[in-house]
Amino acid sequence: MPIFETVETGSCLMDCFRFGEGKRTLVILPGLSVQSVTGAADAVEEAYRSLAEDFTVWVFDRRRDLPPSYPVSEAAKDTAEAIRAAGLERVCLFGASQGGMIAMKIAADCPGLAEKLLLGSAAARVTAKTSTLLKRWIRLAEEKKAKELYLSFGEAIYPRAVFEGARGLLTDAAKTVTEEELGRFSVLARGMRGLDLTGELSRIRCPVLAIADREDRVFDWREIETIGREPGGCPDFRFYLYEGYGHAVYDTAPDYKERMRRFFAD
Repeated sequence: MPIFETVETGSCLMDCFRFGEGKRTLVILPGLSVQSVTGAADAVEEAYRSLAEDFTVWVFDRRRDLPPSYPVSEAAKDTAEAIRAAGLERVCLFGASQGGMIAMKIAADCPGLAEKLLLGSAAARVTAKTSTLLKRWIRLAEEKKAKELYLSFGEAIYPRAVFEGARGLLTDAAKTVTEEELGRFSVLARGMRGLDLTGELSRIRCPVLAIADREDRVFDWREIETIGREPGGCPDFRFYLYEGYGHAVYDTAPDYKERMRRFFAD
């Protein structure tokens, strides 16, 4: 069973949960979502069960009280403080989507905190393609159209067959969404607009593995590949490309967790 905690830093409270009994520490930063990851703790534990023997796995949510404006840089600062307040250091860090952007910023700003960094479907900058999606999601959240938001979100992150199979579940989930959750989603999504971390990548000194999917409809996989190829990119960088699993490849590819385990074990 996941163990839930609330970490207090000098600036915020942040909810998290942990599971597993491994000697090494894996910190997971989830992507942008309409509802808190803590509500899906059992599902997360099941998905990462294969890593729980080697790792104690910590999953951090975003801070409880969001300010009206909350850019990724501030989320990274708060999350790094929460990781340290939990007594963690030299962690294996995995960030999915927006969580990967936060993880990149943490690795750049806090040398030594991340032993290794795995980026799941996470680009270093928000391009016009992603910005268009964000604008649509923000508008739907602010208009309190939870069903349309869930369906637009699911259509963007899942392969077509997976999305169609999950349409009913997404519709049902939308019925449980509160106005407060829609407001939080809007603030977090707005915090990604205009993001560009490319000038900070050279400060990431730990080994980095970026995993993407060719059919990602949120970030272009070529943007993710350039994290290591651009002048000033990550100096110790590896890249792996799937095909057919969509943006949420970290959930949909059957061998993804094993690929994670091998990277962190090297």
